[in-house]
Amino acid sequence: MTYARKNLISLQDTPYYHCVARCVRRAWLWGKDDFSGKDYSHRKQWVIDRLQQLTNIFTIDICAYAVMSNHYHLVLHVDKQRALTLTDEQVIKRWKQLFGLPMLVEHYHKGLTTTKAETNRAREIIALWRGRLYDISWFMRCLNEHLARLANKEDNCKGRFWEGRYKSQALLDDAGLLTAMAYVDLNPIRAGIAKTPEASEFTSIYDRIKTNKRSNRKQNNPVIPLHPFHVPHTQDEPAIPFQLTDYLELVDWAGRAIRDGKRGHINNNLPNILIRLNIDPQAWKKAMTPHGNLFGRAMGQLDLLRLHAKTLGQSWVKGLAHSEALFGSS
Repeated sequence: MTYARKNLISLQDTPYYHCVARCVRRAWLWGKDDFSGKDYSHRKQWVIDRLQQLTNIFTIDICAYAVMSNHYHLVLHVDKQRALTLTDEQVIKRWKQLFGLPMLVEHYHKGLTTTKAETNRAREIIALWRGRLYDISWFMRCLNEHLARLANKEDNCKGRFWEGRYKSQALLDDAGLLTAMAYVDLNPIRAGIAKTPEASEFTSIYDRIKTNKRSNRKQNNPVIPLHPFHVPHTQDEPAIPFQLTDYLELVDWAGRAIRDGKRGHINNNLPNILIRLNIDPQAWKKAMTPHGNLFGRAMGQLDLLRLHAKTLGQSWVKGLAHSEALFGSS
């Protein structure tokens, strides 16, 4: 049984979500297609460019991303509160970057509405747009439709570009968020495209490492504005609830474990973050392998999975055994 995406989003449970979209028939429409001999690798930059635009319009932040040859991953943070604090003028300015404005809203924006009914209707429309600015379904729609149009225009064809609706997975706690982010950032290493995180192009880990190096050299080239990691003693702004150094250490460790391919072997020098979050290293290593994400619509500790299912009115949730093995029983 399938569910509408809006019925899988519960911001009261978590603002973090892992989304995946695949090309139709899982064809390599973002990379080199060995069957046809065509190279579509330049299209990966389309994704980056569009994400950069959308993150400046929506109040949805990108924690992690990976653009592969036939699919892409996003880990998103929904900032509802930021959308609610935008003025009507700010909402209009953002929305018209994507869509044309109705004449009524144009008149309201210029102070030309003549009746209370016109003003109220214009405000209703703006309130609708405000809600869409923190709506994952609208974010993904504005991303996927744009990319499909570009690809079909280049191929001079019509028809579906995407396999189907994007998949959404709620990340219910810090451990679930960390697992999803690392799984996404390790995609090129897992696929054998790159050997190290710093060589994994078209991923957030690549961007973060480059940005860190540029900041040390006092350079500032534009990249996708990624959601920041927590910095000690600064909790005013929303941030990923661990430090970048810990995350880089973990991804590097996990990448080496995957690349070595030695089953059952776990390095004794475990990253501290695994220990702090009580994540089982053996289960973690398995979770980072191809198809290692055995969770369904949500990822997190056992009790949070059950509560999330109850919130959504679902009688069951996939991944309970996997959750217990990875994160423990509580």
